[in-house]
Amino acid sequence: MLLDKLDGHKIILASQSPRRKELLNLMNIPFAVRLKPVEEIFPDDLNGKEIAEHIARLKANAHLEDIAVDEIIITADTVVWCDGRAMGKPADVAGAKEMIKHLSGKTHEVITAICLLTSTGIITDSDVVTVHFKDLTDEEIDFYIEDYKPFDKAGAYGIQEWIGHVGITKIEGAYNTVVGLPTHLLYAMLNRLLN
Repeated sequence: MLLDKLDGHKIILASQSPRRKELLNLMNIPFAVRLKPVEEIFPDDLNGKEIAEHIARLKANAHLEDIAVDEIIITADTVVWCDGRAMGKPADVAGAKEMIKHLSGKTHEVITAICLLTSTGIITDSDVVTVHFKDLTDEEIDFYIEDYKPFDKAGAYGIQEWIGHVGITKIEGAYNTVVGLPTHLLYAMLNRLLN
């Protein structure tokens, strides 16, 4: 059982995302939070999965200097990939509106990468989900942005919020990947790491 394997290890979540914290709590994994600022930049020639994995590794590498022998640091990054374009977090209302309009009536991918850093190494993996959006009206888009202010979310939306309930017609893959932490993948990676 994973919880037995974690005995003697300290899990550190390097994220301020309330959704990631909640999902780790739901997995019954005790953890502490440690944050390090990272500039989330990536080479122009990377695609969706490569971008998410690159940034998750950047976030992990920020902890290389001060990781303890008994620590496992978890970092993650989520990318919304549509029409060959990565959509990060919008800077403002105009950016959020442009992103959601671009996703409206289309299918896109949500990729969340996870990186596990220990004092002896690093492993990275990711999960990809296909998300289908209905055609959204300008009024629906404006209401969502005004009421939910999705400026901390890749692609300017949260599947667990109003827009996910009314605008997403289908997902192919794991719901939690779209939320921001593929828990099934994290469970498998931790088991692999601790075997």
